[in-house]
Amino acid sequence: MALRIEDYALIADTQTAALVGRNGSIDWFCAPRFDSGAVFAALLGDEENGHWTIRPAGEVVTTRRRYRGETLVLETEFETADGVARLIDFMPPRGEAPDIIRIVEGVRGVVRMEMILRLRFDYGHVVPWVHRRQDDLVAVAGPDAAWLRTPVATHGENLATRAEFEVTTGDRVPFVLTWRPSHLPAPEPLDAVHELGVTEGYWLGWVSACTYEGEYRDAVVRSLLTLKALTYAPTGGIVAAATTSLPEKLGGTRNWDYRFCWLRDATITLQSLLYSGFQSEAVAWRKWLLRAIAGNPAELQIMYGVAGERRLDEYVATWLPGYDGNPVRIGNAAAEQFQLDVYGEVMDALHHDRSAGLKAEDPAWSLQVKLMSFVEEHWRDPDEGLWEMRGGPKQFVHSKLMAWVAADRAVKAVEEFGLDGPADRWAALRDRIRREILAKGYDKKRRTFTQYYGSDELDAATLMIPLVGFLPADDERVAGTVAAIEKNLMSDGFVQRYTQHPGTGVDGLPPGEGAFLACTFWLASNYALMGRHDDARETFARLLALRNDVGLLSEEYDTHANRLVGNFPQAFSHVPLIDTARTLSSALAPTRERAQEGLK
Repeated sequence: MALRIEDYALIADTQTAALVGRNGSIDWFCAPRFDSGAVFAALLGDEENGHWTIRPAGEVVTTRRRYRGETLVLETEFETADGVARLIDFMPPRGEAPDIIRIVEGVRGVVRMEMILRLRFDYGHVVPWVHRRQDDLVAVAGPDAAWLRTPVATHGENLATRAEFEVTTGDRVPFVLTWRPSHLPAPEPLDAVHELGVTEGYWLGWVSACTYEGEYRDAVVRSLLTLKALTYAPTGGIVAAATTSLPEKLGGTRNWDYRFCWLRDATITLQSLLYSGFQSEAVAWRKWLLRAIAGNPAELQIMYGVAGERRLDEYVATWLPGYDGNPVRIGNAAAEQFQLDVYGEVMDALHHDRSAGLKAEDPAWSLQVKLMSFVEEHWRDPDEGLWEMRGGPKQFVHSKLMAWVAADRAVKAVEEFGLDGPADRWAALRDRIRREILAKGYDKKRRTFTQYYGSDELDAATLMIPLVGFLPADDERVAGTVAAIEKNLMSDGFVQRYTQHPGTGVDGLPPGEGAFLACTFWLASNYALMGRHDDARETFARLLALRNDVGLLSEEYDTHANRLVGNFPQAFSHVPLIDTARTLSSALAPTRERAQEGLK
């Protein structure tokens, strides 16, 4: 059985990633891209589904781990009765193929080690043919091949490759695993120690551009590194997470594939990168965004593949038992949903990049004008909403809110940047949407905004109302909404996404999931904007305490089991962490600027 989600750390080469457990086992690795088939899939099954373990052969007394400074080079120290061995894991910057390099160092005494490599292509489904070519071990099946190079003697046993060896003080024993299309010749050999220096230098060089000097810097930098690790460098796309099907509820059915790029992440991701000094990454993300959404506005999707692919067909990998017995889904059918809010997210993102002074892209505005034509015609249509509801379309308040954002930013594009467009017509649209939200989306009796028109349900997405500038944070309707969420959607200081009832609810799924971390960050930002500074800092401190020992967050937190749940690491948790830290540290933070945008 896989470890707890928080027991994993991330290594990556900005095209794919691997998860390394505290026990020295790599249980998840997709090659050559984030959304490719997994080479190791024990995370969603067991050892038979593929893993790569290096650990002491005997009992481990203590395990310690850390990232080496501000890098993605992971060090795990195993202390045994006979000594201490250090395992260094990293993926060098992508050359001709993805490589995982593992170096075992002797720190003290003599430690007997074991290595078990069980390759299973196609998400743990295909057992490869393993053979030797001179000193290399080669595994081949269909389009996939993997090459292992190490000075340690290996042998086959029970459809796995094994090795036993010892390390003494000062020893360094390297292992290099390279994925390669099976029809290509052998990859060039790598010097593991040299690549360690290259990789460490790469990450340190990247971080050196960071301009953030506010409070919580360590947490912000680790989140920025995680965001960079989730970037698909060839296109600039940023995946939501490195995994699929890690459950939002242990033993439940809320398991989705998050190895894709969501449009709604665009605004806050751009802000986080721009305001932290990473302009080139922000430009690449914007270019990916423009390429992905090009075409008919009616065919705009909520998510795309890392290169902008539109077909993300969903199926269940029935041969995998799943994490905690949950179904394993590959692909994401929500890509076919109509979600009105993404039009506002795109308009807001492109508005903010203009405000930040990024070089203008001529096609961007003509595309935005087409998007606005669609919003004008369809803003009254019901949709599946921010949370990708599978219980039928509704008139979701958050969706209407983001339609208002689209109109508001379109007006400002004309007024502030001199772009050509029907500002008066868009301003009238903005006013109509505003009036309707206040009339149909606000419950005067309970003094709160609701999930959708005419409903009794609450939704933490309404915390975005002051954050996008629809109403000021000191408005009594915002205060009432915050109070209602505190009373009805909070558990142990963390926020649930929306009201869930026994039986099938508005989302079409059985109830039950963890507290949603992004929503809790939004609450902390609301507190800050409302002047409730102690509440904001206390909430933020609780969130920081949920990070695992190497600073990573998943999507949600199970307040009953006291465990991280959901896909991991989750960009939609780390981006609001960055944003909220800035909000608490500076009056000029992105959240405050975005909140003021709609009030101009």
